Amino acid sequence: MTWLEKITGIEDLEDAAFDAGLVREFEQMAKGNVPRPIRFSTPTFKEYSSTELKGCGKNSFPAFSITAGACGLNCDHCQKKILEPMIPATDPAMLDARVRHLVETEELNGFLLSGGSNKKNEIPYGRYLPVVEKLKEDYPHLRVAIHSALLDERRAKAMESAGVDTVMMDVIGAAETIEQVYKLDRPVADFEETLAALCSTSMEVTPHIVIGLHYGRILGEANALDIVSRYPVTALVLVVIMPFYAKPGTFVTPETQDVGRIFGEARQRLPDKQVLLGCARPPGMHKRVTDAYAVMAGLDGIAFPADGAVSVAHTIGRPFEQAHSCCSIKLGRDISVAPGRSFAA
Repeated sequence: MTWLEKITGIEDLEDAAFDAGLVREFEQMAKGNVPRPIRFSTPTFKEYSSTELKGCGKNSFPAFSITAGACGLNCDHCQKKILEPMIPATDPAMLDARVRHLVETEELNGFLLSGGSNKKNEIPYGRYLPVVEKLKEDYPHLRVAIHSALLDERRAKAMESAGVDTVMMDVIGAAETIEQVYKLDRPVADFEETLAALCSTSMEVTPHIVIGLHYGRILGEANALDIVSRYPVTALVLVVIMPFYAKPGTFVTPETQDVGRIFGEARQRLPDKQVLLGCARPPGMHKRVTDAYAVMAGLDGIAFPADGAVSVAHTIGRPFEQAHSCCSIKLGRDISVAPGRSFAA
């Protein structure tokens, strides 16, 4: 049986519409290769339920925002809504107290530090880094991830010195998107320079590319892939624009086959790096198809997988594990297969 015949027999995908040619391309790409393990991540940034996986503890890997819900950019695609589910930590003492409480009461594994940007797309983490350093000293098991926004090498080195494990940033490949969507007066080169600064450290660097960031159109994604491919990143995280967060009527939802093709391009451009599908993507059947494409394209991880994703992995012979942390924080080539979860095609 072909992959298309197999996946259309999965109950959660019986009403899904797949691009037969794209599925065939993915099947050809996989021929002769050992199936790559895939990690399904279910952190606590939001409530999660699936027919195939259980959610994790309420606060095993939370996200903190140092600006609460405030952001100086208020970009068209986000409207600050992505900050809403994060735990406010608007001064260093608040972050310290909340992390220590969660370690003692809920066996905290780690956390994501984020926040809204200023009008230069920078986030002022400086006064929080001594807290991060002391927390890492007192709780060596903690894994700390941070959204860097734009920065220079000095600030990247400060994050490294504080013990940050993983750093994330958005790579935007089109000047029009930076100007029109972000309302930001900075060139594409500034995003590449930030990536270079981060890659000069020992931190795990996991740049993000938002597919469809230019109002749902595919514009700049290929250039963003070019930029990422030039640096020794730990992994690449792909997400898909969510019109739900945007100003009404400004964004369209990218076609699933266009998203899937970018998955395939990313896999081919970064064959020896982990390529992950992050938290953000449109819900419903779009998400089910998108996640199925991610599994078939050979992506190494999916955050909050849709119903059917595990079954696709099972069907095409990809072993998997579930992780209760941000998809960007548990990386490397040491993905282990949970007992009883290694499947043959």
